[in-house]
Amino acid sequence: MEGEGLLWWLIAGTRGGINRAKIINELNSRPYNANQLAKCLKLDYKTVKHHLNVLVKNNIVMTCGDGQYGTVYMLSSTMEENFDSFKQIWKESEKE
Repeated sequence: MEGEGLLWWLIAGTRGGINRAKIINELNSRPYNANQLAKCLKLDYKTVKHHLNVLVKNNIVMTCGDGQYGTVYMLSSTMEENFDSFKQIWKESEKE
C-alpha cells in the first residue's frame, strides 16, 4: 500500500488513527523525541512509541539518532510530499 491509500488506512481505517494523525501533525512543525511528543500531546509514552513504530514501519516517519531516548522522529520526505492529502484525510475522518 502506498501514498494516499496508506494514509487512509493509517488514519481513518484503523484503531488509533486519531493518535497517529496527532503525531504526524505535531511532527510537521519540528522533530521530537517520543517523550516530548507524549508530553506535548498528553498521551502515554508507550502509546506514542507504539504509534511511532507503526509510522516508521510504513515510511511516514523517519528517525535520527540512536538509542531509545536519543532517537528523534521527523516526517519522511514521502509524508512531507503527501501532507496536503493527510490534512484532507484527517478532516474527512473527523466527520465520521
